[in-house]
Amino acid sequence: MFPVVLYFLKFLQLPKTMTVWCSVSISRLSLTSFSRVAASFPLPCRSVISRRISAKMPTGSSSIQITHTLKLPSQPSDPVTVVAAPGVSDSEFRLAIGSSLFKQWLKNIQSEKGLLVDGSLSLKQVLIQGVDMFGNRLGFLKFKADVIDKETGQKVPGIVFARGPAVSVLILLDSEGKTYTVLTEQVRVPVGRSILELPAGMLDDNVGDIAGTAIREVEEETGIQINLNDMIDLTSFLDPSTGCKVIPSPGGCDEELSLFLYRGSVSRDVIKELEGKETGLREHGEMIKVHIVPYDTLWRMTPDAKVLMSIAIYEMAKREGLLPQKENDLQ
Repeated sequence: MFPVVLYFLKFLQLPKTMTVWCSVSISRLSLTSFSRVAASFPLPCRSVISRRISAKMPTGSSSIQITHTLKLPSQPSDPVTVVAAPGVSDSEFRLAIGSSLFKQWLKNIQSEKGLLVDGSLSLKQVLIQGVDMFGNRLGFLKFKADVIDKETGQKVPGIVFARGPAVSVLILLDSEGKTYTVLTEQVRVPVGRSILELPAGMLDDNVGDIAGTAIREVEEETGIQINLNDMIDLTSFLDPSTGCKVIPSPGGCDEELSLFLYRGSVSRDVIKELEGKETGLREHGEMIKVHIVPYDTLWRMTPDAKVLMSIAIYEMAKREGLLPQKENDLQ
Protein backbone atom coordinates (compact mmCIF):
# COMPACT_ATOMS: atom_id res chain seq x y z
CA MET A 1 0.00 0.00 0.00
CA PHE A 2 1.24 3.50 -0.87
CA PRO A 3 -0.06 6.12 1.62
CA VAL A 4 -1.14 9.32 -0.06
CA VAL A 5 -2.18 12.36 1.97
CA LEU A 6 -4.32 14.91 0.14
CA TYR A 7 -5.38 18.07 1.95
CA PHE A 8 -8.34 19.74 0.34
CA LEU A 9 -6.85 19.55 -3.14
CA LYS A 10 -9.09 20.92 -5.83
CA PHE A 11 -9.15 20.70 -9.56
CA LEU A 12 -6.55 17.99 -9.98
CA GLN A 13 -4.97 17.52 -13.39
CA LEU A 14 -7.15 14.57 -14.25
CA PRO A 15 -9.83 13.95 -16.84
CA LYS A 16 -12.78 15.98 -15.53
CA THR A 17 -12.66 18.29 -12.57
CA MET A 18 -12.74 16.50 -9.24
CA THR A 19 -12.20 17.26 -5.59
CA VAL A 20 -10.64 15.02 -2.92
CA TRP A 21 -11.14 15.70 0.78
CA CYS A 22 -8.86 14.65 3.66
CA SER A 23 -6.71 11.51 3.56
CA VAL A 24 -6.86 8.16 1.80
CA SER A 25 -4.80 5.04 1.48
CA ILE A 26 -4.81 3.24 -1.86
CA SER A 27 -2.97 0.37 -3.41
CA ARG A 28 -2.14 1.93 -6.80
CA LEU A 29 -1.57 5.47 -8.06
CA SER A 30 -2.74 4.99 -11.66
CA LEU A 31 -6.21 6.43 -11.04
CA THR A 32 -8.62 7.68 -13.66
CA SER A 33 -11.52 8.86 -11.50
CA PHE A 34 -12.33 9.88 -7.95
CA SER A 35 -15.56 9.95 -5.92
CA ARG A 36 -16.40 11.36 -2.58
CA VAL A 37 -17.56 8.82 0.06
CA ALA A 38 -19.06 10.69 2.97
CA ALA A 39 -20.21 14.00 4.30
CA SER A 40 -19.18 15.47 7.63
CA PHE A 41 -19.82 13.22 10.62
CA PRO A 42 -21.78 14.82 13.51
CA LEU A 43 -20.38 12.86 16.48
CA PRO A 44 -19.76 14.12 20.03
CA CYS A 45 -16.07 14.02 19.19
CA ARG A 46 -13.70 15.51 16.64
CA SER A 47 -13.29 13.41 13.53
CA VAL A 48 -11.21 13.31 10.40
CA ILE A 49 -12.90 11.72 7.44
CA SER A 50 -10.97 9.46 5.16
CA ARG A 51 -12.73 9.35 1.83
CA ARG A 52 -12.84 6.54 -0.60
CA ILE A 53 -11.26 7.03 -4.02
CA SER A 54 -12.99 5.05 -6.74
CA ALA A 55 -10.74 3.99 -9.57
CA LYS A 56 -10.94 2.08 -12.81
CA MET A 57 -7.82 -0.01 -12.73
CA PRO A 58 -5.99 -1.69 -15.58
CA THR A 59 -5.69 -5.46 -15.63
CA GLY A 60 -4.79 -6.69 -12.14
CA SER A 61 -6.86 -4.16 -10.19
CA SER A 62 -6.53 -4.08 -6.41
CA SER A 63 -8.79 -3.31 -3.49
CA ILE A 64 -9.53 0.14 -2.12
CA GLN A 65 -10.18 0.66 1.58
CA ILE A 66 -12.80 3.01 3.00
CA THR A 67 -11.74 4.51 6.33
CA HIS A 68 -12.83 7.11 8.86
CA THR A 69 -10.70 8.47 11.69
CA LEU A 70 -12.16 9.48 15.06
CA LYS A 71 -10.59 11.48 17.88
CA LEU A 72 -12.43 10.63 21.07
CA PRO A 73 -12.35 13.01 24.04
CA SER A 74 -11.63 10.05 26.32
CA GLN A 75 -8.40 9.23 24.43
CA PRO A 76 -7.45 12.44 22.56
CA SER A 77 -3.91 11.32 21.71
CA ASP A 78 -4.98 7.91 20.42
CA PRO A 79 -7.10 8.21 17.23
CA VAL A 80 -9.52 5.45 16.27
CA THR A 81 -9.67 4.14 12.72
CA VAL A 82 -13.06 2.99 11.45
CA VAL A 83 -12.72 0.65 8.46
CA ALA A 84 -15.24 -0.83 6.03
CA ALA A 85 -14.97 -4.60 5.57
CA PRO A 86 -14.89 -5.99 2.01
CA GLY A 87 -18.40 -5.93 0.57
CA VAL A 88 -19.57 -2.91 2.58
CA SER A 89 -20.51 -0.20 0.09
CA ASP A 90 -19.86 3.52 0.31
CA SER A 91 -23.46 4.29 1.21
CA GLU A 92 -23.65 1.48 3.79
CA PHE A 93 -20.46 2.75 5.44
CA ARG A 94 -21.86 6.28 5.62
CA LEU A 95 -25.10 4.99 7.12
CA ALA A 96 -23.23 2.88 9.66
CA ILE A 97 -20.93 5.57 11.05
CA GLY A 98 -23.74 8.15 11.02
CA SER A 99 -26.34 5.89 12.61
CA SER A 100 -27.83 6.35 16.06
CA LEU A 101 -26.71 2.79 16.87
CA PHE A 102 -23.03 3.57 16.31
CA LYS A 103 -23.21 6.99 17.98
CA GLN A 104 -24.90 5.51 21.05
CA TRP A 105 -22.21 2.83 21.31
CA LEU A 106 -19.49 5.51 21.18
CA LYS A 107 -21.37 7.43 23.85
CA ASN A 108 -21.68 4.33 26.04
CA ILE A 109 -17.98 3.49 26.01
CA GLN A 110 -17.15 7.05 27.06
CA SER A 111 -19.86 7.36 29.71
CA GLU A 112 -19.36 7.44 33.47
CA LYS A 113 -19.24 3.64 33.57
CA GLY A 114 -17.90 3.18 30.06
CA LEU A 115 -15.01 0.99 28.93
CA LEU A 116 -12.63 3.89 28.37
CA VAL A 117 -13.35 5.92 31.50
CA ASP A 118 -10.45 4.73 33.71
CA GLY A 119 -7.82 4.61 30.98
CA SER A 120 -7.02 0.90 31.35
CA LEU A 121 -8.54 0.08 27.95
CA SER A 122 -8.02 1.70 24.57
CA LEU A 123 -10.11 1.56 21.40
CA LYS A 124 -7.84 1.17 18.36
CA GLN A 125 -10.03 0.23 15.41
CA VAL A 126 -13.61 -0.53 14.45
CA LEU A 127 -14.36 -2.79 11.48
CA ILE A 128 -17.83 -2.21 10.00
CA GLN A 129 -18.87 -5.68 8.85
CA GLY A 130 -22.46 -5.28 7.70
CA VAL A 131 -25.75 -3.41 7.85
CA ASP A 132 -29.37 -4.51 7.52
CA MET A 133 -31.95 -2.02 6.31
CA PHE A 134 -35.55 -1.76 7.52
CA GLY A 135 -37.04 0.10 4.59
CA ASN A 136 -35.15 3.38 4.37
CA ARG A 137 -33.56 3.21 7.80
CA LEU A 138 -30.74 1.17 9.24
CA GLY A 139 -32.11 -1.61 11.43
CA PHE A 140 -29.15 -3.75 12.46
CA LEU A 141 -25.42 -2.99 12.47
CA LYS A 142 -22.59 -5.48 12.91
CA PHE A 143 -19.04 -4.42 13.69
CA LYS A 144 -15.88 -5.56 15.41
CA ALA A 145 -14.11 -3.27 17.87
CA ASP A 146 -10.43 -3.72 18.70
CA VAL A 147 -10.35 -2.82 22.40
CA ILE A 148 -6.91 -3.31 23.96
CA ASP A 149 -6.05 -4.00 27.59
CA LYS A 150 -3.12 -1.63 28.07
CA GLU A 151 -1.56 -3.73 30.85
CA THR A 152 -1.40 -6.99 28.88
CA GLY A 153 -1.60 -5.69 25.31
CA GLN A 154 -4.33 -8.26 24.62
CA LYS A 155 -7.60 -7.65 22.79
CA VAL A 156 -10.86 -7.78 24.70
CA PRO A 157 -13.63 -9.72 22.83
CA GLY A 158 -15.33 -7.05 20.75
CA ILE A 159 -17.81 -8.43 18.21
CA VAL A 160 -20.94 -6.25 18.36
CA PHE A 161 -24.44 -6.84 17.02
CA ALA A 162 -26.12 -3.46 17.43
CA ARG A 163 -29.91 -3.25 17.34
CA GLY A 164 -30.70 -0.63 19.96
CA PRO A 165 -33.48 -0.31 22.55
CA ALA A 166 -36.69 -2.33 22.59
CA VAL A 167 -39.81 -2.79 24.71
CA SER A 168 -42.07 -5.65 25.79
CA VAL A 169 -45.31 -5.91 27.75
CA LEU A 170 -46.41 -8.51 30.28
CA ILE A 171 -50.22 -8.58 29.94
CA LEU A 172 -52.07 -10.16 32.87
CA LEU A 173 -55.82 -10.66 32.47
CA ASP A 174 -58.00 -11.70 35.40
CA SER A 175 -61.10 -13.70 34.49
CA GLU A 176 -63.40 -15.65 36.78
CA GLY A 177 -60.87 -15.88 39.58
CA LYS A 178 -57.94 -16.90 37.40
CA THR A 179 -55.06 -14.88 35.91
CA TYR A 180 -53.98 -15.38 32.31
CA THR A 181 -51.06 -14.09 30.26
CA VAL A 182 -51.18 -13.01 26.61
CA LEU A 183 -48.33 -14.41 24.53
CA THR A 184 -47.55 -14.32 20.83
CA GLU A 185 -46.23 -17.19 18.74
CA GLN A 186 -43.90 -16.07 15.97
CA VAL A 187 -41.54 -17.72 13.53
CA ARG A 188 -38.01 -16.87 14.66
CA VAL A 189 -35.53 -17.75 11.94
CA PRO A 190 -32.37 -17.17 14.09
CA VAL A 191 -33.36 -20.02 16.43
CA GLY A 192 -34.95 -22.10 13.68
CA ARG A 193 -38.40 -22.43 15.25
CA SER A 194 -41.44 -20.66 16.59
CA ILE A 195 -41.30 -19.14 20.07
CA LEU A 196 -43.97 -18.14 22.58
CA GLU A 197 -43.07 -14.66 23.77
CA LEU A 198 -44.33 -11.35 25.08
CA PRO A 199 -45.57 -8.69 22.67
CA ALA A 200 -42.46 -6.64 21.90
CA GLY A 201 -40.87 -4.28 19.44
CA MET A 202 -37.88 -2.08 18.65
CA LEU A 203 -37.67 1.67 19.03
CA ASP A 204 -36.93 3.66 15.89
CA ASP A 205 -33.49 5.31 15.78
CA ASN A 206 -32.80 5.01 19.52
CA VAL A 207 -35.41 7.67 20.25
CA GLY A 208 -39.13 7.98 20.69
CA ASP A 209 -41.87 7.32 23.18
CA ILE A 210 -40.99 4.05 24.88
CA ALA A 211 -44.41 3.53 26.48
CA GLY A 212 -46.11 4.58 23.25
CA THR A 213 -44.09 2.01 21.34
CA ALA A 214 -45.15 -0.66 23.83
CA ILE A 215 -48.83 0.23 23.39
CA ARG A 216 -48.50 0.16 19.59
CA GLU A 217 -46.82 -3.24 19.63
CA VAL A 218 -49.51 -4.70 21.88
CA GLU A 219 -52.23 -3.56 19.50
CA GLU A 220 -50.38 -4.74 16.38
CA GLU A 221 -49.53 -8.15 17.82
CA THR A 222 -52.61 -8.95 19.90
CA GLY A 223 -55.36 -6.55 18.86
CA ILE A 224 -55.71 -5.37 22.48
CA GLN A 225 -56.07 -1.61 22.94
CA ILE A 226 -54.73 -0.24 26.23
CA ASN A 227 -54.22 3.24 27.66
CA LEU A 228 -50.87 4.81 28.45
CA ASN A 229 -51.92 5.60 32.03
CA ASP A 230 -52.61 1.91 32.65
CA MET A 231 -49.02 0.86 31.85
CA ILE A 232 -46.47 0.19 34.59
CA ASP A 233 -42.76 0.32 33.76
CA LEU A 234 -41.36 -2.68 35.62
CA THR A 235 -37.78 -1.73 34.82
CA SER A 236 -38.26 1.60 36.61
CA PHE A 237 -38.10 -0.38 39.87
CA LEU A 238 -34.48 -1.36 39.18
CA ASP A 239 -31.61 0.47 40.82
CA PRO A 240 -30.65 3.65 38.91
CA SER A 241 -27.14 2.27 38.44
CA THR A 242 -28.61 -0.25 35.96
CA GLY A 243 -29.97 2.52 33.75
CA CYS A 244 -33.41 1.04 34.56
CA LYS A 245 -33.11 -1.32 31.60
CA VAL A 246 -32.37 -5.03 31.24
CA ILE A 247 -29.69 -6.28 28.85
CA PRO A 248 -30.39 -9.85 27.70
CA SER A 249 -27.09 -10.61 25.94
CA PRO A 250 -24.30 -8.15 26.82
CA GLY A 251 -21.61 -10.48 25.49
CA GLY A 252 -22.64 -9.86 21.89
CA CYS A 253 -25.58 -7.47 21.58
CA ASP A 254 -26.28 -3.90 22.71
CA GLU A 255 -30.06 -4.41 23.08
CA GLU A 256 -31.61 -2.72 26.13
CA LEU A 257 -35.14 -3.66 27.12
CA SER A 258 -37.81 -1.69 28.92
CA LEU A 259 -40.30 -4.15 30.45
CA PHE A 260 -43.88 -3.01 31.00
CA LEU A 261 -46.85 -4.48 32.85
CA TYR A 262 -50.54 -4.21 32.06
CA ARG A 263 -53.10 -5.84 34.32
CA GLY A 264 -56.84 -5.89 33.65
CA SER A 265 -60.02 -7.89 34.12
CA VAL A 266 -61.99 -9.46 31.27
CA SER A 267 -64.89 -11.81 30.70
CA ARG A 268 -64.41 -15.43 29.79
CA ASP A 269 -65.60 -14.61 26.26
CA VAL A 270 -62.66 -12.23 25.74
CA ILE A 271 -60.22 -14.97 26.75
CA LYS A 272 -61.80 -17.31 24.20
CA GLU A 273 -61.69 -14.67 21.46
CA LEU A 274 -58.00 -13.98 22.01
CA GLU A 275 -56.85 -17.62 21.97
CA GLY A 276 -55.57 -18.52 18.50
CA LYS A 277 -56.19 -15.06 17.04
CA GLU A 278 -53.99 -14.33 14.01
CA THR A 279 -52.42 -10.87 13.96
CA GLY A 280 -49.30 -9.00 12.87
CA LEU A 281 -48.36 -6.79 9.94
CA ARG A 282 -48.25 -9.31 7.12
CA GLU A 283 -46.75 -6.73 4.75
CA HIS A 284 -43.75 -6.67 7.11
CA GLY A 285 -43.49 -10.45 7.18
CA GLU A 286 -45.11 -10.83 10.60
CA MET A 287 -47.04 -14.07 11.07
CA ILE A 288 -48.32 -13.97 14.63
CA LYS A 289 -50.75 -16.13 16.57
CA VAL A 290 -52.02 -15.13 20.01
CA HIS A 291 -51.95 -17.65 22.87
CA ILE A 292 -53.46 -17.42 26.34
CA VAL A 293 -51.46 -19.12 29.11
CA PRO A 294 -52.37 -19.38 32.83
CA TYR A 295 -50.00 -17.12 34.76
CA ASP A 296 -49.17 -19.72 37.39
CA THR A 297 -47.59 -21.98 34.73
CA LEU A 298 -46.11 -19.21 32.57
CA TRP A 299 -42.55 -19.56 33.89
CA ARG A 300 -42.42 -23.14 32.61
CA MET A 301 -44.04 -22.58 29.20
CA THR A 302 -41.49 -20.54 27.23
CA PRO A 303 -37.75 -19.93 26.89
CA ASP A 304 -38.39 -16.25 26.11
CA ALA A 305 -36.05 -14.18 28.30
CA LYS A 306 -38.49 -11.25 28.24
CA VAL A 307 -41.11 -13.42 29.93
CA LEU A 308 -38.77 -14.73 32.60
CA MET A 309 -37.26 -11.32 33.39
CA SER A 310 -40.71 -9.74 33.57
CA ILE A 311 -41.96 -12.42 35.97
CA ALA A 312 -38.94 -11.93 38.22
CA ILE A 313 -39.29 -8.14 38.45
CA TYR A 314 -43.09 -8.31 38.77
CA GLU A 315 -43.00 -10.80 41.62
CA MET A 316 -40.26 -8.90 43.49
CA ALA A 317 -42.04 -5.56 43.01
CA LYS A 318 -45.30 -7.14 44.25
CA ARG A 319 -43.53 -8.55 47.30
CA GLU A 320 -42.06 -5.13 48.09
CA GLY A 321 -45.48 -3.46 47.73
CA LEU A 322 -44.39 -1.29 44.79
CA LEU A 323 -47.33 -2.07 42.50
CA PRO A 324 -50.62 -0.14 42.47
CA GLN A 325 -53.75 -2.10 43.29
CA LYS A 326 -55.85 -0.71 40.43
CA GLU A 327 -57.08 -3.14 37.80
CA ASN A 328 -58.32 -2.13 34.36
CA ASP A 329 -61.44 -3.35 32.63
CA LEU A 330 -61.08 -4.49 29.02
CA GLN A 331 -64.65 -5.74 28.69
